[in-house]
Amino acid sequence: MVNIPTFENALEARRRIDSWIHLTPVLTSQYLNGVVGAELFFKCENFQKAGAFKTRGAANAVFGLSGASAARGVVTHSSGNHGASLAYAAARRGIPATVVMPDNAVRAKREAVRHYGGRIFECEPSASAREETARELAANSGGELVHPYNDARVIAGQATCAIEFLEQVPDLDTVIAPIGGGGLIAGTCLASRENATRVEVFAAEPELADDACRSLRAGRLVSVDSSGTIADGLRAPLMEMTWHFVSRHVRDVLTVGETEIVDAMKSMWQRMKVTAEPSSAVALAAVLKYRETFVGKSVGVIVTGGNSDLDNLPWNLR
Repeated sequence: MVNIPTFENALEARRRIDSWIHLTPVLTSQYLNGVVGAELFFKCENFQKAGAFKTRGAANAVFGLSGASAARGVVTHSSGNHGASLAYAAARRGIPATVVMPDNAVRAKREAVRHYGGRIFECEPSASAREETARELAANSGGELVHPYNDARVIAGQATCAIEFLEQVPDLDTVIAPIGGGGLIAGTCLASRENATRVEVFAAEPELADDACRSLRAGRLVSVDSSGTIADGLRAPLMEMTWHFVSRHVRDVLTVGETEIVDAMKSMWQRMKVTAEPSSAVALAAVLKYRETFVGKSVGVIVTGGNSDLDNLPWNLR
């Protein structure tokens, strides 16, 4: 039986993590509004603690643990942002954090995990290797396994982002966010279902990691090899708990190419002075590519994080 989080769980999460996270700003761009023909509002989680929305779910999981469970520490797997966020939350509670990371993880994200005191174990860059290694470490250490997205505590924490967003901009027609494992999208669906205007939720993902799009079309979970996309935070596959929300509440999953991701990222840096990482730029890339879907609407775009390798920015690698 899957433990599906409720809206009340999200409200509890908000109270629990309030003192450990930032209320992130919402920014606008008249230039991008003109390009799309819509009113765009950007919820900037790149300004969040640890530089990503992931801190919300991680903090909810860590600060919701009993004293006995917390004392044994926490374990997870992550391409970077969830790992750094869990290490941040664990450090604030004074407990150890162990993070399994693929051996091709972005250097800046590895450094962030270490900065917050997390212990890193490397593994092959595959979802199965990450899952198996994390389970083994948790079993051997007795630490609490905090899955990066297939976890009710994490989804409830991520829902606080959309709850805030809908308070900051109450007349949104649509919210769009990137999708990898689906924790943020699941939380966004959870929050939007309680909104009186029934905001539509769209997800955006790379063409090279399009399992969510294929799954929605097929009506069942479909797996793909997603190791090739520049959007490293979106290489994780959907799982049962996040699929529950995607299959029931997501209006559509829009896919974008690698060049479109880089161009959107560069536009955010240039036009908005927002240091979005590649995974974050996928949502704007989808709005730009499928602008006919959003024209004339009030569109909320969640900027999920800003942890880029500044020595290897993608437009310098072309």
